[in-house]
Amino acid sequence: MVKFLMLPSIYVANTKEMGRGIYTSKPIMANTEIERSPVIVLSKKEREEVEKTLLYYYIFEWGPKSLQCCIGLGFISVYNHSYKSNCEYEMHFDEQTISINTIRAIKAGEELFLNYNGNWN
Repeated sequence: MVKFLMLPSIYVANTKEMGRGIYTSKPIMANTEIERSPVIVLSKKEREEVEKTLLYYYIFEWGPKSLQCCIGLGFISVYNHSYKSNCEYEMHFDEQTISINTIRAIKAGEELFLNYNGNWN
């Protein structure tokens, strides 16, 4: 059985420059899994169609050769990008889930960021 998780302290709020983002109302320790949510996996052909739409900005490459893509459910597709991210994502292909983990301690009120390129600090 696949377990899904979302810390009750994380929430969506407007940002000053990036539309919406994910924040925490409570401090979170480093190396904490804060979310594990299912994804909808799209075929290579479906990916080509999605890339022509606004959804292109919310997909993740998927699969060993990244030919497919997925749309993360939960808050997965709402985390904003930063090269100095405070979280990282991990793809679980067999479970069809993505998990989000902190890579350092996070303060209450802080926005949670991912490095979309997959390279973490």
